Amino acid sequence: MLSTSSFSNRKVLSSTLLTLGLLTGCGKQYLELTPRNAASTDTFYQNQTDAIQATNSAYAQLQQDGLYGHSLWAMDIMADNSFVGGGGAADGIEFQQLDNYTIPTSNPVVTALFQRCYLGIGACNQVLLHVPDIKTMDPAIQNRSLGEAKFLRALYYFYLVRSFGAVPLVLTPAASPAEAASVTRTPVADVYAQIELDLKDAITKLPATYVGDDLGRASSVAAMGLLAKVYLTENKMPEAATQAQATLTAAASAGKSLWANYGDNFKVENENGQESLFEVQYKSGLNQYTTDGPGSPINEFWGARFFTDNSTPELKALGYVVTNGGYGFNIPEKEFVDGYEAGDLRKGPTVFVPGDKYPLGQTQPAKLEGDPNGFNVRKYFVGRASTIWDSPLNVPVLRLSEVYLILAEAAAASGKTGDGLTALNVVRKRAGLPAATTVDKDVVLKERRYELAFEMDRWFDLKRTDRLTNNAQLLLKGIKKYNDLLPIPQAERDINPGLSQNPGY
Repeated sequence: MLSTSSFSNRKVLSSTLLTLGLLTGCGKQYLELTPRNAASTDTFYQNQTDAIQATNSAYAQLQQDGLYGHSLWAMDIMADNSFVGGGGAADGIEFQQLDNYTIPTSNPVVTALFQRCYLGIGACNQVLLHVPDIKTMDPAIQNRSLGEAKFLRALYYFYLVRSFGAVPLVLTPAASPAEAASVTRTPVADVYAQIELDLKDAITKLPATYVGDDLGRASSVAAMGLLAKVYLTENKMPEAATQAQATLTAAASAGKSLWANYGDNFKVENENGQESLFEVQYKSGLNQYTTDGPGSPINEFWGARFFTDNSTPELKALGYVVTNGGYGFNIPEKEFVDGYEAGDLRKGPTVFVPGDKYPLGQTQPAKLEGDPNGFNVRKYFVGRASTIWDSPLNVPVLRLSEVYLILAEAAAASGKTGDGLTALNVVRKRAGLPAATTVDKDVVLKERRYELAFEMDRWFDLKRTDRLTNNAQLLLKGIKKYNDLLPIPQAERDINPGLSQNPGY
């Protein structure tokens, strides 16, 4: 598995915030300081090791606060899959604001999402600028590093453009603080065009498979699959169908296939396994009490809130089901849980419901604090991790089953109903469900809801299918027409008044 400790322990260049392309709350004085304890861009990019370290730093942002370490949880909470939970209205107020669509421009989850993506983009831009000039390295590794940077830059921009709409398109490091603080928003179509270009280039540069310590790096198959998802999001259905089919063919050649058991996707021993196209890498035992470390905080934050089964002395002696008791955030909605079809084999691996047994024998209660129906997410449960906020379980970004669902939706929309049904029923068969006889956007959207539940994509799905601001569940939460975009963080606009605000905020 690609070492997460190598990601998080790399020295970040002191010029990172400058090359970010947008200032992220640090003043100009900080940006003009000469590096004292880290390499500068003038001295760092000398050999292959430097290139690999710089590329690793571009991956590292995915793990952290702003993306999979914290903010992206909101994509189910803001949608209809879950609500905040926790210890009451004052607990996790930043997520409460998102859940209730009372989102200030200072919301820290939104701010972290915006800033973290640009930190990732800045790291990618450094690789793309400097690695081509390194003479003393294997050309194959050099090419791979550039492909990884293109893939990751496309991924970071994909999060940004779906969340905020028009955003600054920064493709080279800024030459000065003034340049960095004067960027303006780029039209959505131009951002998507660059995402497509980056992914097409990445496909040509990346290997199809990895082994050993390089498992987990972006592959050409991952880039192909992400491009299919981008086309789907853009409503380019013929292109999405063609790209999804090409991805399935390439995936088969690379040894990829669906696990027979849906739940096998979410086991530590199966990380970067046969169904995975790309996932965020986590490793335990190296941190605690941080959302910016190499371990994932999800196990603790989403665990049943301070739950201990006291029904027998033996179970009481086991203590909490997760390391520090669990905080009970991201609680599945009753409507979501009730919506599973009878016999759907995905339900058990996805959610805990009252009466379910934990691996050590505890029984899920009928309700918990902040959790009136006794539901918790099971997908990322690992029990008691070695330290707090420190789960080793990776989080999927793109799985092969999603490519089948992309093909199902795009083929049906392109008039190829037979191809769409075939792809849809591959996923349904694995879920233990009868074959569908019809396929359209609504049918596939429901299938995506349960196949990809709590993989932090539901809000994006509702948005791209024009089912977000008229969703009955979300209207009850208070969603408004303009909430199909998040606000541009005020911290960024304070530094750069040229960044216009989204309507309604």
